[in-house]
Amino acid sequence: MKMERHRCCGIFFLVVVGFFFWVSGAAATASSPVVSGQQGWLFLKQELRFLNSGPFWGEQAKHAGRAKRVDARDPTPAIVAFNQALAEKGVTLLLVPVPPKALIYSEYVPEADRGKAWGENLDQYYTILRDKGVRVLDLRQTFFSLKKSQDKPLYCREDTHWSGYGVTVAADRIAREVEPLIAQGKKKYLKKWRHIQISGDLRQMLGNGGGQETIAIREIVDDNGRMPESDPSSPVLVLGDSHVLVFHDGGDMFARGAGLSDQLAFSLAGPVDVIGVRGSGATPARLSLYRRAQRTGGYWSGKKVVIWCFAAREFTESDGWRVLPIEP
Repeated sequence: MKMERHRCCGIFFLVVVGFFFWVSGAAATASSPVVSGQQGWLFLKQELRFLNSGPFWGEQAKHAGRAKRVDARDPTPAIVAFNQALAEKGVTLLLVPVPPKALIYSEYVPEADRGKAWGENLDQYYTILRDKGVRVLDLRQTFFSLKKSQDKPLYCREDTHWSGYGVTVAADRIAREVEPLIAQGKKKYLKKWRHIQISGDLRQMLGNGGGQETIAIREIVDDNGRMPESDPSSPVLVLGDSHVLVFHDGGDMFARGAGLSDQLAFSLAGPVDVIGVRGSGATPARLSLYRRAQRTGGYWSGKKVVIWCFAAREFTESDGWRVLPIEP
């Protein structure tokens, strides 16, 4: 009788312990900023939320946006005001939202995480911006078509950013928009593909280690082997979040000489000006631009184009869209 009682207690203990670990695991999964998809693809939970958010402008922004200030949740006023301020200086704004990785590779996203909305509002929103005079470069169809025809991933599997191939595709497409707006460059650059290993930010967020991801990048150098440097006197400014810095800034951005600005320097035959932030490309990037103009007299006199590039999820997930001046 005593043995049976001990056996029952032991079983009960194992059940309780098992339940504890199951609850702990479920809680950890729920609190994780990363969603594990099929075939080793990882996705940022914020991006999935954005794709499932539905309309995120006008009155709907109050519910779709994440910014603490309700009046700063709609991205439209800030984008339109920025475009108008640049136009008054004779500068063209080219808005380049980076297509969500989870949208381009939605087949790897768990079905339970794909709602009815799933990015369907981007067409409507880009039309709204264009109707207000904003020039929008939508890379989605370019990415979708190349995804079908090329066996080269446009995004890193274990990182939030586009791949070395994806950034070259984006740069080529952007360059076609910019070339008619500036004088032909005369600087010659060389290109060379090589492979690197990275430890992606999504893998690091999971905190469970794992191997590194191997990706190809296209390095750009001049005749003397020097990589392009940011040139404040360039007629072209590349402004944005870490999509502007990845493969360009080194360190946690993985490499130098292979980022968006480097690829644009190659395509446009001349270096570009770069202002990138490791945070939100919505307001912080424009604050950095304001400070640059504040300490650089006549900053806008030679500018022709501003390429504003940031993750599309920023439309709902940023800390706020403030209307800002572009100079003191």
